[in-house]
Amino acid sequence: MKKIYLVRHCEAQGQSSDAELTENGLKQAASLVDFFSGINIDRIISSPFKRAVQSIIPLTKQLDVEIEFDNRLTERMLSSKNLPDWMDKLSATFKDFELKFEGGESSREAMNRIVDVVEDVFNGKDENTIIVTHGNLLSLLLNHYNKNFGFDEWQNLSNPDVFLLKSTDGEIAYERLWELL
Repeated sequence: MKKIYLVRHCEAQGQSSDAELTENGLKQAASLVDFFSGINIDRIISSPFKRAVQSIIPLTKQLDVEIEFDNRLTERMLSSKNLPDWMDKLSATFKDFELKFEGGESSREAMNRIVDVVEDVFNGKDENTIIVTHGNLLSLLLNHYNKNFGFDEWQNLSNPDVFLLKSTDGEIAYERLWELL
C-alpha cells in the first residue's frame, strides 16, 4: 500500500511566494518533526513557496531526505487582480470548477496540477511520500477524491494540517491525521 502524507504549510506571515513563517509557524514546523517520528519517509516533494519549504526543512534535516521542488504544488492563483471580495469569489469557484477570474486559474486547472503530482507518486517506486502544499490546492485535491470536501472544509483546515492519502488495489482513500493530536 502506497501512502502520501499531504501537509499544508505552517502559519505564515502572508500569501506571497516569499512569505515566511511566523514565530508560531516555526514552532509548528518543529512539531511536524515529532508528528512524523517513527514513520518511514522515502521522499519529500514541496511547493517552492518559502512558507512550504520552511514548514518541512526541520523534518528533512531530521530524516536526511532532500526536498524535491515541484511548481505544480504552488498555491492556486485566484486572480492577478486584488479582489476585495476574494472570499466570496473563492467560494464561487468551489461551486463552479470552470469559473476563472482575470489572470487566475479555475479550480479544475489547479486541481489537475496536484492530481498529476499525486498520480506520479502513486505510479512511482516510493512507498511513503510527503507532499507539502497550500490550503486551496490541498482542498481541491481532496475534493477530487470526495466531492463533499468543499469551501467550508477548506475554511476548517488548520496550519499546519496533515492528511494521509492511501492507494490500495487502485482504490484511493484519505483521512485527516492532524486533528488526532
